[in-house]
Amino acid sequence: MTLILLYKALHLFFMVAWFAGIFYLPRLFVYHAETRSTECAETFKVMERRLLFCNPFAVLTLIFGMLLIIAYGKAWFIASGWLHIKLLLVLLLYGYHGWCFKLLADFKHNRNRRSPRFYRIFNEMPVLLLLAIILLATLKPLLH
Repeated sequence: MTLILLYKALHLFFMVAWFAGIFYLPRLFVYHAETRSTECAETFKVMERRLLFCNPFAVLTLIFGMLLIIAYGKAWFIASGWLHIKLLLVLLLYGYHGWCFKLLADFKHNRNRRSPRFYRIFNEMPVLLLLAIILLATLKPLLH
């Protein structure tokens, strides 16, 4: 087995684990923004805080993605235009991830000012980014 295949498998594994949190946390925000019950709000705070488990998966996704780029080499990186677009989308995804934890802090301190509708729309953003990233990674031969 080559290192590239191992890096790729681990990159995909950690990405899937990371997305479990990225998909679930904003959905909790929808419910949290809808509730008027203090007891329910406290339960949502605990559930949201427990999703911090996805932070190490985000870091490991990045590490194995970088190892893949290094393993393929500089010439491959320069020639892979699709990858440059993918990396831009990945940067947006890490920005989204950071925004999620800023919103989590707002809920923690009872500072949420956004509507459940905002969070419903916000919840769809990583789905669209993931679709674009997967299309770029799998259709890359068509983009040369």
